[in-house]
Amino acid sequence: MKKINTFHVSHILVQHEYEALDLLRKIQEGKDFEELARVFSKCSSASRGGDLGPIPLGAADENFEEAAVILNAGEMTSKPVRSRFGYHLILRK
Repeated sequence: MKKINTFHVSHILVQHEYEALDLLRKIQEGKDFEELARVFSKCSSASRGGDLGPIPLGAADENFEEAAVILNAGEMTSKPVRSRFGYHLILRK
């Protein structure tokens, strides 16, 4: 198994779980992740479609990182991930 030093993700950050669940439903219905991130994400990465770029291991919130690193490229979390910042939908790049 290859050991990674960084991981690259995009995310949508919202304040409440119900908001994340609504966005998850929209994505499952075919809406574009990046466009939804631009419109709804509360993170400064919203202008980049939620792209956070490469993140060094250990630099992100623990819950966020645990959820992100188990995804394969192109996979998204199947449920919202809670961190100290709010609720995230995470897309692995």
